[in-house]
Amino acid sequence: MLSFGMRCHDICPKMPMEPLFEEVKANGIDQIQLAFGKSISDYDFSVGHYSSGFAHYIRKKLDQNGIHVAVLGCYINPINPIESKRQAEVAKFIEHLKYAKIIGADMVGTETGRLDPNMKVVPETFTETAYQLLLKSMREIVSAAEKLGVTVGVEGVFNHTLYSPAMMKRFLEDIDSPNVEVILDSVNLIHPEEVDCQEEVISKAFDYYGDKITMLHMKDFVFEGQDQIFRYVGEGLFHYEPLMKLLKEKKPHITMLLENSRKERYHSDVKFLQEIYDRA
Repeated sequence: MLSFGMRCHDICPKMPMEPLFEEVKANGIDQIQLAFGKSISDYDFSVGHYSSGFAHYIRKKLDQNGIHVAVLGCYINPINPIESKRQAEVAKFIEHLKYAKIIGADMVGTETGRLDPNMKVVPETFTETAYQLLLKSMREIVSAAEKLGVTVGVEGVFNHTLYSPAMMKRFLEDIDSPNVEVILDSVNLIHPEEVDCQEEVISKAFDYYGDKITMLHMKDFVFEGQDQIFRYVGEGLFHYEPLMKLLKEKKPHITMLLENSRKERYHSDVKFLQEIYDRA
C-alpha cells in the first residue's frame, strides 16, 4: 500500500492560509507538498519573518484540518552565479528548515539548479564548476539541517546540476550526511534520448542510492524536441510497472506526491497508481 498526497498549489490557487487548508481537507487530501510562496497569500515568508510562534500557528491550522506536510518545498537555485543571490537562496532554505522542524514536515525539498541567474538551460550547468558550487551551498544548508535535526530532500533533474543517477550518487557520497535524502521524480531523471531506456535509468537510481530514496513525485511526460512536457498520470510515455515493482520490493508505504495534477483527478489518479502497484 502506498501513501499518497499532492502539491498544495495544484489543489487550489494561492489564497489565505485558513481557507487553503480547509479546501485541502474538503478534497479528502491529507498529505501535501507545501510551498509557502505558491500557496499562502496572507503572510510574508521572506527571510527574517520567521518566529517559532508563527510556525506553531501553522502547525495548529494543519492539525485542525488533518493535514501532514510531507515536503516543505523551498525550490531554490543553489548555484545561482550571482553570489549575493546564491547566498540569499541558501539563507531562505535554512529559514525553511526552522519552519519544518515545528510544523512536522518530513523534509525541506529542493532541486539542484542551473548555472544561470534566470534558471535557463545552459551547458555550464553540467560542469565541475557548477557541481562544486552546489557542494558549497549544500554543505552550509546541511550543516544547519544537522544542528536542527531536519531532513533535506534533494531532487535530481535531467537538465539541472544533478542530472543523472551517477551525479546524485557522487553528491550523496561527497555530502555524506544522514540528514540528506532523495526525492525521486522518475520523470525528471529521463533525458530526451533516454525515453526508450527509462527503466534502466530508474533501476540505476535504486542501485546507486535506493536506501536514500524516501519520497516520490509522480507525473507523466512527453518530449517535444528537447523540451519535456508534463502530462497527467497515465497519459504520457512513462512506464509505471517497473517503478512499482521496485517500490513494492524496497520501499513499501513510501509517500507518493502527485504533481501537475488537479483536485478533480486526485482520487482517480490515486486509484490508477495503486492498482498498478497491487499488480506489480
